Amino acid sequence: MDQATLGLLLYVLGLANLAAIYAVMALGLNLNWGVTGLFNAGVAGFFAVGAYTSVILTAPDSPHFLGGFDLPLPVGMVAAMLVSGLIALAIGAATIRLRSDYLAIGTIGIAEILRLVLKNEEWLTNGVRGITTIPRPFVAETALVSELSYLAMTLAILLVLYVLLEAALNSPWGRMMRAIRDSETTAAAAGKNVDARRLEAFVLGSMLMGLGGALFAHYLRYIGPEATEPVTTTFLVWVMLIAGGSGNNRGAILGAFVIWTIWSATELLTRQLPPEWAVRASYLRIFLIGLLLQVVLQRYSRGLLPERNPAERGATGPQDRTL
Repeated sequence: MDQATLGLLLYVLGLANLAAIYAVMALGLNLNWGVTGLFNAGVAGFFAVGAYTSVILTAPDSPHFLGGFDLPLPVGMVAAMLVSGLIALAIGAATIRLRSDYLAIGTIGIAEILRLVLKNEEWLTNGVRGITTIPRPFVAETALVSELSYLAMTLAILLVLYVLLEAALNSPWGRMMRAIRDSETTAAAAGKNVDARRLEAFVLGSMLMGLGGALFAHYLRYIGPEATEPVTTTFLVWVMLIAGGSGNNRGAILGAFVIWTIWSATELLTRQLPPEWAVRASYLRIFLIGLLLQVVLQRYSRGLLPERNPAERGATGPQDRTL
């Protein structure tokens, strides 16, 4: 294989790896917004918590940040989900009763507090310099084998999450969550504890965002403040979900792969700009993604793969009425 072909293949594999990681976070946001109607604008905060938790637990000893535990990667990923879930539980207990717009303000504010704490506590995270001594699984002699192995792992995780979430959403629990999303008053009148169920969805979705952060950090072998910016986490994940189809897990996954591919393509385009435009490149990329989202929604108002109705999900009449 010549160098040009190898380089192109590595680029495609890298793109697929990151798209699969973003798909994990999109599934978490879909559980929040698409299924339960929770406007979680704090994706970046849970992403950062998950990333730093896994890195601190698995990285070797260093004088620059808290670490040295040198635990296996699966332990770090599970811990990333648990810590993200615990923080989400604390945040949700204080904000889950808020209306969607106020919930968005509350979550984005708390997420920024989390990010700034992680950015400024140098003893914990090495501050603005970030952490580079991050272990990565499947480090092989060749980059091709390493990329393929990591992609196999992320796709396997994505598949397991998809199967579990589909089973949950097609169960009475999933129908209850959609009922709460469509009408909280009706669900409460049917005797359902709306606040408790909303908190469940908030915590579970945030745990997936934390897992996405851990996968991201171990893939790039670096985590720092610029990697947890809301533009590249919260904004992009929301665009992925809306473009793919809110309420549909397959739509969330498809949106992640489509939007990440386009986001990567916009980077190639902005590199061709004159030097005086270089500082504005990130804003141009956001503009192009926003423009694309408008075009998609003009043609597909509910996303590329919209939420299926109960009949398409295979539900029967009596099941449809189960909250």
